[in-house]
Amino acid sequence: MASKEMYALGSQASVIRDLFAYGQEQAKIVGSEHVFDFSIGNPTVPAPACVKEAMEDMLDTRESVAIHGYTAAAGDAVVRQGLADYMNQTYDAGVKANNFYMTCGAAASLTITLKALVETPQDEVLLVAPFFPEYTVFIHNAGAHEVILPPDTKNFQISMEAMEQAITPHTRAVIINSPNNPAGTVYSADTYTKLAAVLNRKSKEIGHPIYLISDEPYREIIYDGLPILYVPKFYPNTVICYSYSKSLSLPGERIGYILVPDCAADAHHVYTAVCGAGRAMGFVCAPHIFQDVVLKCLGQFSDVKLYDDNRKLLYNGLKDMGYECVYPSGAFYLFVKSPEPDACAFSEKAKKLNLLIVPADSFGCPGYVRISYCVDPDMIRRSFAAFQTLIDQYK
Repeated sequence: MASKEMYALGSQASVIRDLFAYGQEQAKIVGSEHVFDFSIGNPTVPAPACVKEAMEDMLDTRESVAIHGYTAAAGDAVVRQGLADYMNQTYDAGVKANNFYMTCGAAASLTITLKALVETPQDEVLLVAPFFPEYTVFIHNAGAHEVILPPDTKNFQISMEAMEQAITPHTRAVIINSPNNPAGTVYSADTYTKLAAVLNRKSKEIGHPIYLISDEPYREIIYDGLPILYVPKFYPNTVICYSYSKSLSLPGERIGYILVPDCAADAHHVYTAVCGAGRAMGFVCAPHIFQDVVLKCLGQFSDVKLYDDNRKLLYNGLKDMGYECVYPSGAFYLFVKSPEPDACAFSEKAKKLNLLIVPADSFGCPGYVRISYCVDPDMIRRSFAAFQTLIDQYK
């Protein structure tokens, strides 16, 4: 017999993947030019030249065992030292090589971190809506329960009052994601300052540290000259989960890291638990070639100008039609309020026009849809007629 819990997960595809698969099938029937697929966050900007150059250099100059062999379980020491040097130069982070654990992308970073922090079945992990739906799967896998903070639909920051009320003696961690998937918003320094004050006060009140897990795959995809903030500067008890899927356009290569800075409470024990969780879950020795690639590409990123141009094109176009849109300051998603209370029904109406947009119920924010604009700009322009037909149904 198979695990009933795992069977349930395997038999229930996410709404994002379902829409993506539907779009591929529809393209075979009506032609890809007539399908407007805004479902999935798959980067369309090419990887920067340094990725190809690094790979070619390795293949041309190094022995096979040196590029295909195992690294240390936590990752190559030279790579981790390079990451430490980069973070110290860029953010004055004060970190060392042994603060980093290389992973197979952000999903592995999150699942390992949660497994390392969760101690009892009563432990709770707080999520700030809207949030990436797989967080709940990762939390359950670690043996904890999620507690969902309702969204601040005015500013899409964090309601400190809701945070205060949600924290209990069972609270083990809080997951945040900025720039945010799905809302495209970026948390401000004021938000981090207030959040740190709440978490410090509540940690003292309940008698143990509350860890902040900062999920940062969109860290460098930020607009309007906004600064990139180093979260441990605001709240020391922070564990950073990072991925190069978006910043280097390498989603299929599965490479990222966990950073447990020394300023975090019991940092050495937490990092050792991260190593243990990686071992228990089989996430050791992240892909060797791409560990070396990210080392050679430190400080270089995919050109996000296309995303910025798409952002302006889509946001302005839909606003002009009468859609209510959340202004996106980062990532590559536009969050749009459904013209009717049921966003799933709205999404189904869009689907009939081959316009594939994701209802945000599973993101913890009913009444909204997510539109991924990491797409060909020509598709955005061609989709406007369908968006107009859709909104006209509500006039």
